[in-house]
Amino acid sequence: MKTKMNLPLLLTALSLLFANTCLLAQKKETTNHPNFKQFIYQGEDPLYDNNPLQPDEFYNPILQGCYPDPSITRKGDDYFLVSSSFAMFPGVPIFHSNDLVNWRQIGHVLDRKSQLIVHDSGISAGIYAPAIKYNPHNDTFYMITTQIAGNIGNMVVKTKDPFKGWSEVKKLSFGGIDPSLFFDDDGKAYVIHNDAPDRGKELYEGHRVIKIWEYDMEKDQVISGTDQIIVDGGVDITEQPIWIEAPHIYKRDGIYYLMCAEGGTGDWHSEVIFTSNHPKGPYQPADNNPILSQRYLHPDRENKVDWAGHADLVEGPDGKHYGVFLAIRPNEQNRVNTGRETFILPVDWSGRYPVFENGLVPIEPRLKMPEGVKNKTGREGFFPNGNFTFKDDFQSTPLDYRWIGVRGPREEFITADKEGIHIKPFAVNLKEVAPTSTLFHRQQHKHFTATTSLLYKPSSEKDLAGIVCYQSERFYYIFGVTRKGKQDYLVLQRTERGSSIILASTPVRTDKSLFLQITAKGDDYRFNYSTDGSTYHNLGGTVSGDILSTDVAGGFTGSLIGLHATTKNDAVPE
Repeated sequence: MKTKMNLPLLLTALSLLFANTCLLAQKKETTNHPNFKQFIYQGEDPLYDNNPLQPDEFYNPILQGCYPDPSITRKGDDYFLVSSSFAMFPGVPIFHSNDLVNWRQIGHVLDRKSQLIVHDSGISAGIYAPAIKYNPHNDTFYMITTQIAGNIGNMVVKTKDPFKGWSEVKKLSFGGIDPSLFFDDDGKAYVIHNDAPDRGKELYEGHRVIKIWEYDMEKDQVISGTDQIIVDGGVDITEQPIWIEAPHIYKRDGIYYLMCAEGGTGDWHSEVIFTSNHPKGPYQPADNNPILSQRYLHPDRENKVDWAGHADLVEGPDGKHYGVFLAIRPNEQNRVNTGRETFILPVDWSGRYPVFENGLVPIEPRLKMPEGVKNKTGREGFFPNGNFTFKDDFQSTPLDYRWIGVRGPREEFITADKEGIHIKPFAVNLKEVAPTSTLFHRQQHKHFTATTSLLYKPSSEKDLAGIVCYQSERFYYIFGVTRKGKQDYLVLQRTERGSSIILASTPVRTDKSLFLQITAKGDDYRFNYSTDGSTYHNLGGTVSGDILSTDVAGGFTGSLIGLHATTKNDAVPE
């Protein structure tokens, strides 16, 4: 007697078998992938403890950590702000606000590999000085910038809705850096940017010019032959001003205002203003330049803010003008580990020229809010500032926008589940100029504690996972778990100018989670570990954060804190 086959039942059984096989394969694939269950970042700057807010105040900077070169635009009640991102991926963080106080990150302008080609770029290459501008004539937002990577140069992307993503890159046919767009009342458009003087006309080191082009909005390209120099050198070329850059044009009461940074991004940085009756000039400098700078102040002032400049203006919800700009907050050793940050000040435009209110005296950490605004920073999804705690158990989808990769997408090396986040290790050492399997968070305070829990069993001395403090591919600390022989170790490595030394190591058990912690108090960093999450032991003593500063490392970025894994480790216990 023949038995009749139940085909639907057989297909169901085969489907279940296939699904279980896939799950087992996936589990096997991620067995040796480091598992980070949680990350906690706590800001602990004494400045904020000593300067509590009043009900009508908010803290400055509005974006702490490496958010330099801010640019801002407005459409109706909506404000959008962007900043430089260099070789961080995704690129150009973008924030939205309705009141200039409470900001929510809505993503990144450049979030696809087709837009951002930085896979072989040093950390300080990539995206320089993005400028965002809304064009009311065609109801379109534009972001124009310089991509020092991928043979791109100057480029533009656009969108009808910044919440819904941006176009592919359009490469622009001019040199120089720091482009911005200006849309005139008559519908004409212009590009303004920094460039070198004409060949053979450079008078001194740092001599730069501001150029303007007419812009074809149909072709999204500058119009050949329309370029001309509108500023040569700066306010007064006889004084040999350096690095006139970051130009923006505004129109008010029929007058064109050209605002630029001057003095270089350092302690001589400033913002200057020029006026003209025509967008293409001639431009005359104001008689009260600079309109923003901290360069004339005592170097040892309390709560020091410095390097103020690279600004952009916008009209606020109260009808007054405001300017966003970059500045730095050096630590007690006068070193800059947090990078250049985004500040804001009200602007007095009651006279002929705009002037930043209190922009030539020491910038204070507290500001009065525009009338009618309530401070919601750090609540209801708004970006925090002051001292705050950021805690992530990696259960939310998508991943918080504060997390970034370097040179490549986060999604290529991370997976998340109920156990936290798993990092697929790349065979890439942090010294290499290549995408690294490291999930980064900006250092946002001079004093902070960052803690994570790690479950990981290395297979060889080439395997390592842990937490890093990263300034660049040549300057960083690694605090991680690796193997030597048959023993697992926790190791602390310091890399300076590409040369590494082991500061300390200790045997550890890896059959359960290990808690790794970094504490910083200005220039003093300590790397601690715990087996229970409550009692911590130090490894390596107190070490200097000097290599995490731009003063020592150079470049343009602030320090990053990263959850790191590699199969090309060179931090071998001694």
